[in-house]
Amino acid sequence: MADQENKFEQAKGNIKETVGNVTDNESLENEGKQDKASGKAKEVVENVKDKANDMIDKFKK
Repeated sequence: MADQENKFEQAKGNIKETVGNVTDNESLENEGKQDKASGKAKEVVENVKDKANDMIDKFKK
C-alpha cells in the first residue's frame, strides 16, 4: 500500500511540476519537484526496510 502512495505522490508531483512549467508558475513547479522528491525518498526508505527485513528473516532461519 505504501508503495502505491509513494508512486501517487511522485505522479502528483510530476503533474504539478508540468502544470507549473506550462503556466509559468514557479511556485507550483517547485512544489511538484518537492512532491516527486518526497515520494522517491519514501520509496527508497521502504525498499531499504524491505531488504533489511529480508536479511533478518534469512538469519532467523
